[in-house]
Amino acid sequence: MSLTKNRSFYLLGKSALTGALGGLLFGFDTAVISGVTHSLQLHYALTEGQKGFTVAIALYGTVLGAIFAGPLGQKIGSRAALRIMAILYVVSSLGCAFAGPWGAFLFFRFLGGLGIGGSSVLGPVYIAELAPAKWRGRLVGLFQINIVIGILLAYLSNAIVAHFALGAIEWRVQLGIGILPALLFLALLYSVPQSSRWLVSQNRIDEAYSILAELGSPDSQAEIDAISASLRSEGGGTQHTLFQGRYAKLIFLAVSIGLFNQLSGINAILYYLNDIFGFAGFTSVSSNVQAVFVGFANLIFTMIGISIIDRIGRKPLLLIGAVGTFFALSGVAWVFHTGQHLKLLLPLLIGFIAAFALSQGAVIWVYLSEVFPTNVRSKGQSLGSSSHWIANGIIANLFPYVAGYSRSLPFAFFAGMMVLQFFTVLLVYPETKGQTLEGMQEHLGLH
Repeated sequence: MSLTKNRSFYLLGKSALTGALGGLLFGFDTAVISGVTHSLQLHYALTEGQKGFTVAIALYGTVLGAIFAGPLGQKIGSRAALRIMAILYVVSSLGCAFAGPWGAFLFFRFLGGLGIGGSSVLGPVYIAELAPAKWRGRLVGLFQINIVIGILLAYLSNAIVAHFALGAIEWRVQLGIGILPALLFLALLYSVPQSSRWLVSQNRIDEAYSILAELGSPDSQAEIDAISASLRSEGGGTQHTLFQGRYAKLIFLAVSIGLFNQLSGINAILYYLNDIFGFAGFTSVSSNVQAVFVGFANLIFTMIGISIIDRIGRKPLLLIGAVGTFFALSGVAWVFHTGQHLKLLLPLLIGFIAAFALSQGAVIWVYLSEVFPTNVRSKGQSLGSSSHWIANGIIANLFPYVAGYSRSLPFAFFAGMMVLQFFTVLLVYPETKGQTLEGMQEHLGLH
């Protein structure tokens, strides 16, 4: 490999990993709260309802962050918008570590949620707009890998800090550690290029040409011509309207993949994993060890999914995952309905996590970053991400009430949703592997 190709490969890899680092912060910030809820309840003398609100406040921020990040990325570019998200992470980590009154702590957790929601939109878009078509699935998939790495690191970090028994400041240290990856993320965002596609949309052609050449494009001018033609077909402006008839199918794809991701029950199961095992009488199982074990399974199968996504394709993975999650969830529902074979609960839940990570976990951010044209890509990603976070909030809030009525019912519902997902993907979803982002419009029938 020549020196120039080495340089291009290094820059592309560094840029993709930088965008994906937002996913690590996303995962870390989401999971780290699990290790400090008891300490927060004692420190702030919280009721059970207030403790729940303290955990959920970041989730409310994610919804707003996801909604507004798309238009922001469309206006100033995904790299510049990601810098804002990185600053939110830094401020949130510092603020939570040194927060005084409960209201201040809630404010800084909310800021962290804004960063999570924004990153879930902007990170995959940034990577997708830089990546060559043949590598795009794997490179955008780095975002999901980093999410599960972040979750695992949060569980490990909490366990390690707790080992030192730091007393009253322990929870502050556990939350404050997040500033380290946040500062790294912010610094790296000043060493990677802007998206060439966004630059073309701003008529900054010379800069776009230079970046494409740096990234090793075999024909930078041809790529610019393709991007320009794509933009002209979309009306040329960066403020193109997403909600119009020609994008109806794309809107359906974005909203449905976000909804199905949560209708699988993934976050409800992760949030209430200890309660679920408690329902089955597993009171002696260590919650810290359990969380780390689940985190490792999630990571392993996400990496498998990402490694094969560009060979097998997005649609087959979604179909395989729908079948796997259906059988695992049906098994959990059966265990709780009959009250028998409770020892099957752990392997069934691990099977569910594996099937989810291999399919929806690996595919969602890749698919969302691919299907929309350049002029509305950030807005489309924002829409899909928002549907994901809104469904997450609703399901997480309802799960304890439904499980209190019937422990099997939520799992039966999730299993039914996976049947609906299977047929929706089979009959409606197009395959997107191997398509350039510009060629995708013709592939999806937008010309």
